[in-house]
Amino acid sequence: MKQHLNTLYITTDGIRLLLNGETVDITHHGQSLRRIPFLNLEAIQTFGWDIGASPQLMARCSELGINLSFCSPSGHFLCRVCGYTHGNVLLRRQQYRLADDPFSRITIAREMVAAKILNARTVLQRAVRDYELPDLQPAINRLAHAVRQARQESSEQRLLGIEGSAADVYFGAIPRLITAPGFVFTSRNRRPPTDPFNALLSFVYTLLASDCKSAAEAVGLDSAVGLYHRERPGRPSLALDLMEEFRAPLADRCALTLINRRQITPDDFEHQESGAVLLNDTARKTVLTHWQQRKNDVITHPFLQDKITLGLLPHIQARLLAQHLRGALDAYPPYIQK
Repeated sequence: MKQHLNTLYITTDGIRLLLNGETVDITHHGQSLRRIPFLNLEAIQTFGWDIGASPQLMARCSELGINLSFCSPSGHFLCRVCGYTHGNVLLRRQQYRLADDPFSRITIAREMVAAKILNARTVLQRAVRDYELPDLQPAINRLAHAVRQARQESSEQRLLGIEGSAADVYFGAIPRLITAPGFVFTSRNRRPPTDPFNALLSFVYTLLASDCKSAAEAVGLDSAVGLYHRERPGRPSLALDLMEEFRAPLADRCALTLINRRQITPDDFEHQESGAVLLNDTARKTVLTHWQQRKNDVITHPFLQDKITLGLLPHIQARLLAQHLRGALDAYPPYIQK
């Protein structure tokens, strides 16, 4: 099992990452700021337009299996440095076969969608318990009905419709969970986000997608070939499959916690002339710090019944999916938060 190590986040323009022995040398305008041993790293993720890495560093990261990715300041994925593709070719061939088989795809996809809706429902149930919001019960009941529909569905198009309807119900209830002043959320929007809450959600979803992509690649799966999300050039479809189960319990709760604790305020966003809203540099660092701390929280995995950190969840689910593809598990057990 892959150990949960650290991710190095770079958010300041002008930073250059250099290879120095077995360390990453973080420099700014020619001055070394800090050196971090490769042994302490699982991934390096940058956010900015003027952040670079030397070819020597990129080559060493590829050799060690350290994910080095570059994102825009808003968190939009730009590219990732890849070396030789490791992993079991037989596993990838089986993944491709299942991806081309409608029955196999829908069997796995409906469990992923059901888990996504169940976890969204749990977020609302906790809000009823913690904040005494009885008016959320109709939404909770509708999500329970959507779960039953998803688990019985045999059509990919209708499954997409069930997921979309459930998302409308869930996001329609989210404004009741925001207790901090100054945040108005009416619906989910992106590319670009046009309000602070959506901007925060998009940034956290980018972090989650990066973790899921790394997890898929680490076990030898092809992150571009999904079983629910169909292939599209440049889209990590399998990573998007995996992250569906984690959107509500990890990403959405992270965003709500940061806002309701006043760690992120309306002043932490930049409003551009195009209508796009982005987190500023200081706020991104606040989110990254909270995200990394949250990944160290310990839970009991509902299927394995072992204590793990939240940061290991994508890796464990990717490994469980790989075991199902190999035939070691009769079905894929999605993550369902208790």
